[in-house]
Amino acid sequence: MKAVWRGRVLAESDATRVVEGNHYFPPESLVREHFEESGTHTTCPWKGVASYKTVVVDGARNADAAWYYPDPKPAAAEIRGWFAFWRGVEIVP
Repeated sequence: MKAVWRGRVLAESDATRVVEGNHYFPPESLVREHFEESGTHTTCPWKGVASYKTVVVDGARNADAAWYYPDPKPAAAEIRGWFAFWRGVEIVP
């Protein structure tokens, strides 16, 4: 699977994990040059506190388009540190 925005591959892996319809990519699959830290956090009742990253491609910024759980609740331990995408990022085979 690939995560793509503005024609650029942000992450690619044969080993994504699907949770609630979202593909989570392992951290080593990210193309790090396309990510900036974000101070945004949200809370999921069963997964815990999510952190976000802003996606950057050719100077264009997609705020908080990637999220991950650095320290999830036990029920979501399998996606600790793995990344999912939204806000126009396409997930393609």
